[in-house]
Amino acid sequence: METQKDRACVIIGGSHAGVNVAFSLRKEGYKGSITIIDKDPVLPYHRPPLSKTYLTSDDNIEQNCIKPLESYQKENIHLKLDTEVKTVDKQKQSVTTCTGEEFSYTELILATGASPIIPNIEGIDQLNNCFTLRNANDVTSIKNYITTSERKRVVIIGGGYIGLEIAASLKKLGASIVVLERENRILARVTSEETSSYFHELHSNHGVDILTNKSVVSFTVRDEDTIVHCEDDSNFSADMIILGVGVKVNTHLANMLNLEVKNGICVNQFTETSEKNIYAIGDCSYHYNPHYETSLRLESVQNAVDQAKVAAAKICDNPFAYNSIPWFWSDQFDTKLQIVGISGGYTDKVIRKEEGNKVSIWYFKNDELLSVDAINNAKAYVIGMKCIKEKLYINKGNLKDIDLPLKPSNIIEKELSPMK
Repeated sequence: METQKDRACVIIGGSHAGVNVAFSLRKEGYKGSITIIDKDPVLPYHRPPLSKTYLTSDDNIEQNCIKPLESYQKENIHLKLDTEVKTVDKQKQSVTTCTGEEFSYTELILATGASPIIPNIEGIDQLNNCFTLRNANDVTSIKNYITTSERKRVVIIGGGYIGLEIAASLKKLGASIVVLERENRILARVTSEETSSYFHELHSNHGVDILTNKSVVSFTVRDEDTIVHCEDDSNFSADMIILGVGVKVNTHLANMLNLEVKNGICVNQFTETSEKNIYAIGDCSYHYNPHYETSLRLESVQNAVDQAKVAAAKICDNPFAYNSIPWFWSDQFDTKLQIVGISGGYTDKVIRKEEGNKVSIWYFKNDELLSVDAINNAKAYVIGMKCIKEKLYINKGNLKDIDLPLKPSNIIEKELSPMK
């Protein structure tokens, strides 16, 4: 008869999701062995600072670790770093690494994340100065290259959050930056025109050249110059190319296990996949959000941590269903963007511009608040989170009136009646 101590949990992936589920398991009382297997040779570290403070500081990556080594030792969590998984056998319930080492499991957790997309652009395979940013090694490579470059001319392909955060960071290091975005505005797939315009202007004011409707078709190398060719016949010379065109979910192991995969690895409200005793959490998981009544794949630390707790609780027979409101943040220059909720499907929006360079954009579907973009405005973020969670009715007229201070008593109906 299997006892608690006979159990073994293998976690593939050592970022926020993988690390947090390991420690959550111990907190829930899991007595079996726990092993985290990760390709990265470095002790698991915080990812968001990679494109921000870590890129511009002299800190070692060890100063950004999620947990110190002593914490893993104290909780008897075995770290197998610099190790890649080769195969997973669900019949034998075993994981085999590329070095031939085998780990048996009673529970398997996939926290495999996502990888940067390398677009199929003519000439890209010939470049030795083309980078992506996903891990600490990527940041070190970029820092070394920009430090030794004399002219420091950088072309960033992609005007999403990662591309813009890298642009802001490298500008602080003295680089000349051109951002090429193929859509008609930056952040086109993730936010409204107002937020896009705000950040376009912010970057322009700091000397970043953002060009939209620019589709890159090829690269050529002439002497020491890399030439970026666009579909409209425009060309840009660069010393460094950085790709920020999105990510693809790491589903190789999921496919090997014949798990259900759509926009990610499909999971239920307890993060269970279509295979018994196999879970998927973090960036790689495609899950149902009951608040928005739709399935989502979220790339955020918050989602990774929330799902880690749900998975650990289920494994330890203390189940509770995932029911989180998504939130994100981005730091660019001296500006902080905080987003709560998902704005997709909004029918109306309210824009507040307050003193101190504070802006907030409130997205509604009829009368229901879906999401808030809070720019340098933590109060709007906090109030927005409360209203979304509790589905509170907001007086849009009062919200629009900037003569009324932004506080719950001014914008929420007095009875705080939940929306139907």
